[in-house]
Amino acid sequence: MIASELVGEVRESAHAGSDDLLSAGLGLAGLRAQAPAFADPIAPTPLEVRRRAIHASWNAIADLGPLGGYGELYGGVADVPGREYSAFARIPGAHSPHRVLLQAPDAFDANARCLVVAASSGSRGVYGAIALAGAWGLPRGCAVAYTDKGTGSGYYDSDTGVALDGTRARPGEALLEFAPAAGAAADGVATKHAHSGDNPEADWGRHVLQAARFGLAMLDRAYPAQAPFTATNTRVVVTGVSNGAGAALQAAGLDDGLIDGVVALAPNVHIEGRGRALYDYVSEAALLLPCALVDARFDAVPFARLQGVPAAAWQARCARLHEAGLLEGTDAATQARSALERLHVSGWSDAALATAASSTAFDLWRAIGATYASSYLRASAATMPCGFRFGVVDAQATPVAAAAALRASWWSDASGIPPGTGVALLGATDASADPTAAGVDGLRALWNGSSAQARTLRASVVETAARVPRAGLPVLVVHGEGDGLLPYAFTSAPYVDALVAAGRAPISWRVPHAQHFDAFLALPGFGDRYVPLLPYGRVALDRMWAHLVAGAPLPASKRFATTPRGVGALTRGALALDAGD
Repeated sequence: MIASELVGEVRESAHAGSDDLLSAGLGLAGLRAQAPAFADPIAPTPLEVRRRAIHASWNAIADLGPLGGYGELYGGVADVPGREYSAFARIPGAHSPHRVLLQAPDAFDANARCLVVAASSGSRGVYGAIALAGAWGLPRGCAVAYTDKGTGSGYYDSDTGVALDGTRARPGEALLEFAPAAGAAADGVATKHAHSGDNPEADWGRHVLQAARFGLAMLDRAYPAQAPFTATNTRVVVTGVSNGAGAALQAAGLDDGLIDGVVALAPNVHIEGRGRALYDYVSEAALLLPCALVDARFDAVPFARLQGVPAAAWQARCARLHEAGLLEGTDAATQARSALERLHVSGWSDAALATAASSTAFDLWRAIGATYASSYLRASAATMPCGFRFGVVDAQATPVAAAAALRASWWSDASGIPPGTGVALLGATDASADPTAAGVDGLRALWNGSSAQARTLRASVVETAARVPRAGLPVLVVHGEGDGLLPYAFTSAPYVDALVAAGRAPISWRVPHAQHFDAFLALPGFGDRYVPLLPYGRVALDRMWAHLVAGAPLPASKRFATTPRGVGALTRGALALDAGD
């Protein structure tokens, strides 16, 4: 990495014993417990915010529940002492920096020099891939480089943001992860993904490559006796989950020889002309799914019913869409079937729709749509489309200033996309029976409308498309067939097909009964229907590593013969992993 790519200094810190690299000293039991408290809730230390950020990142990605099998059937939380090197980096032309971080274990394997590189899942902070990349790489002696890929939880409100060490600071007191452009501040909360003015998704691949270069440069600093570390003498494996996996595949399409192998789990990816872009099916789901879930076939689906019946607002959505001429039928049941038919025609599978119910119940479609639309339109916190905004409210839903203790927790706890951690998704609602309709209509019109904003948004989405990787780069894609957030039919399937059509040889692992959020498997009535995806990612990394180090053949594409976990604990048989996996 060249010095001009960094913004400010590199922060080095040592981590061992009660503050190791992989779990910040919490171990598996501590990760399963409640989030560690701050001694002073208003002014936590860098060590405290780091520990809590690692706790939150693990619990956002992995199923650590007592029935999920983590630590027994697969995975573990080793005690890994070492050092961290963190910095802000910038893509040329970007308004805001992104975070890069290297974890260098004391027990680095000098005989099989390895750098694992991962971007955060979702819009999470820099530790957002630790449950996959860190948990696999660090115990085997690999160093692990991370990036928040221009998203993250460095929320800004009124006059404070987040410094490099994770604590709150004002502009001028320290370099900040994110601060709105001069004159763009507004009452409420600004987030980097939505309001940086950069459309960071278009640069996710560059963020990953920059993190890889940062990692190699910091390895020189961490192990000077073994320097220099280069792409020719150090194996670089890129991995990730969800948006982090999409970033890995974007990086693969830009790579000119830095990367040795890629393992992508449930990627948010599209190639121009194939599949569907995220914003297309998110805005479609926000519009149609509430009505479709009224259909009787969802009676036993988790999160599709409120006290045994569909939400009243969902039934109102059916009536409104019928009045608009979008659905057939004069009763809710017929209208729901019509909405479901439209979703089937556009490519949604029944397996994806069953888990999409949870995203509907948790209001993820509006949250994702509002954030991504703002990013694509390069909006400020004061100019979010469709009347949306982010802010803190009191018990009566009245906007209020954030308490100091709440602000102090954001960097550790927030997902990067409100609502959550005390920050609400506000605006774009009314007092009708279908209160979110106006905002949802606006989000969908930005995709299929003809306004200047719609044209700008679609042009920004084109910028995010992945490219076909160079010939010879091993790429292994793992995806759950029950993924209702990033459906396989819209993402991995067309991506793999595009690579095959271009003469590449990607490996595709399809996992029936796996969905998008392993962390949701700990929820009652939900996890018994599915298996986790992380075990397949770990096995895929094992197989990729065996190929790169020992010359073992790459695995074949396959569809695993999984069975649902059931009401008891996960078994090896449910995963249908071969004895050699």
